[in-house]
Amino acid sequence: MADLKSLSGITEQQAQEFHAQFKVTYTAFVGLAALVHLFILATNPWF
Repeated sequence: MADLKSLSGITEQQAQEFHAQFKVTYTAFVGLAALVHLFILATNPWF
């Protein structure tokens, strides 16, 4: 039986691989954004 595909055209395995990589890159982005915000706050506080 052929792999069932979703509306996006990818298989369940491909979706899981994409999601795993997405979680890593999203976490890195949020971490970097948090560090930048803390750096800006430390160098230029508004209170």
